[in-house]
Amino acid sequence: MDSIAWMAWTLPTAIFFAALACTLAVMTWLAAAYPEAERVGILRIPTTRGDRLFVSLIVAAVIHLVWIGLVGTNPIATLPIGEEGYEITSLWLATVISLVSGVVIFRTV
Repeated sequence: MDSIAWMAWTLPTAIFFAALACTLAVMTWLAAAYPEAERVGILRIPTTRGDRLFVSLIVAAVIHLVWIGLVGTNPIATLPIGEEGYEITSLWLATVISLVSGVVIFRTV
């Protein structure tokens, strides 16, 4: 574990990488099980599932960076877990906004 000690492995970091790995696995399975066809959405360019996933990941990164820059990461609640509790930051609201934007991108782009 010392080889990865340089990275801050917190619960949100672990959840992010696990979700990203699961997303890539599901996208790979979908590409094999149901071959994708390009479609034209509101951007008026043909896009595939992979294109829409890439766009949604970039938009999520931008949403999170803007959120950190404008709002910050102040705690909004504390869950009674453990001795000190687990603080929930306002960054989870940015995550919800990112998930909603991802659904919109997959439906319309």
